[in-house]
Amino acid sequence: MARARVRGIYATALTARLLDAGHEVVDASPPIRRRFDAAFGTDPPEVRIETSGDRQGVGAHGDPDALGAVRDLLTDAGRDALAWADPTPPGAVLDGKVTETLGGGAVVRLRTADDTAEGYLPYGSVEDRVETGDRVRVQVRESAAPWTDRRPELAGELRVGGDLVALEPGSGTRVDVRDDEAARELSGMLDLLDLDPPDGWRAVWRPAAVDADTEALTAGLDAAVDAAEELRAAVATEDRRESGLGVLDDSSRLRDAPVAAPNAGFWVWLGRESRFGLDDARRTATATMPGHHRVKAGAADASAGVDLAEALCEPAADAEFPFAVVTDAFGPSEGDALRIDHGKPDGRLITLGEGTVTGIDSDGTVAVEREMTGGGTYDGLGVDRKAGDVAETSLKEGRWWYPTTYRGRDGTVRGTYVNVCTPVEVFPDAARYVDLHVDVVKRPDGEVERVDDDELDAAVAAGTVPEPLAEKARSVASALENAL
Repeated sequence: MARARVRGIYATALTARLLDAGHEVVDASPPIRRRFDAAFGTDPPEVRIETSGDRQGVGAHGDPDALGAVRDLLTDAGRDALAWADPTPPGAVLDGKVTETLGGGAVVRLRTADDTAEGYLPYGSVEDRVETGDRVRVQVRESAAPWTDRRPELAGELRVGGDLVALEPGSGTRVDVRDDEAARELSGMLDLLDLDPPDGWRAVWRPAAVDADTEALTAGLDAAVDAAEELRAAVATEDRRESGLGVLDDSSRLRDAPVAAPNAGFWVWLGRESRFGLDDARRTATATMPGHHRVKAGAADASAGVDLAEALCEPAADAEFPFAVVTDAFGPSEGDALRIDHGKPDGRLITLGEGTVTGIDSDGTVAVEREMTGGGTYDGLGVDRKAGDVAETSLKEGRWWYPTTYRGRDGTVRGTYVNVCTPVEVFPDAARYVDLHVDVVKRPDGEVERVDDDELDAAVAAGTVPEPLAEKARSVASALENAL
């Protein structure tokens, strides 16, 4: 069983699922403590689960064995939950090469198993001057979900430790606690425990240390000291200072795998079906409106409105998701710009373009128009794309497909492309889904063809599309082929 810490908009639902499966939840927030009749410990977590910055999914990082124990729990809320290993988990030390220098930092191409990861190294986090072409050894401070446009944040000095105490190069003691009295007490804790960090390191007490007992603090510091010694030995080089990080000599051999990887991690994209599955789990602990997580995922300012609605009355579990109400409150509205965010089963996100909302129906259908530029042909249709063509897309909330009809300037239909995907979600600024490869096209002469089954088969073989999700995609494509 794993010991997990959970934070973010999915915390209540995931806490319910973790407890039901026999896992231990530690360092619980006050709302979680109120909602569950359970004992929540203060021991350091083996796994940290947090909502991604864009609220579309969660990241889980920590001990590899503990991660394996909770992976299925995070991915079986619905068929549209997809998971990918994180090549840059926090704490990992990686070699890389600077490919670009920006105003505040450098872009580093990191040497990982698939050699595709990039990171961002702020100039203030490394002692040396950084130039394009430099070989560097860096530590990951903060990872980033693969579907976002953020790069993992890197640093040029080591830091080790967990939620109670960390160690970093320096002297004295640092306390990251706002409570002055608690900070003074923690400042003298090393003397009280009769423990000393390794030479050249200092202890950094975290906010969670305020409520931890002496035994937990001692265990946390002992673990940090052991980790510091192991990490320093792993990254040390003959020609570098003891920390072993920063700009390396041009003759240094860059390692093709992590220099040190004290943690592992993975990211989970949660689709619409999965969010509603997590609603059911949350409902076992507290009042939950239909679409609770769907609404909160769509707009940062929606949380307060959802919480107020649930506090005023207990929604019926079988009530319909109030798409029209949510859209009226948070958007999109007719005339707004709306992106089409086209997720890929390997974790990437591609924006197909931005169109204008031309209509919204209460049943969850949003019509979007885009004016096309000239050049090339339309995928699958074999028809030339001409300047002035209009793409008319109909996006219906919750549907496993959506059509786009291309028309010429004179209104002539140039073909229709029906994309098979995970259930569409229409958020205030973007419609989102994950493409499932197989599609159906209808050409100008009326010919209907199902395309890209081979790509779906390849994705299943590669492990990026689970077989149940692939079967759903094939079933949808067959129904569309017959209907058109």
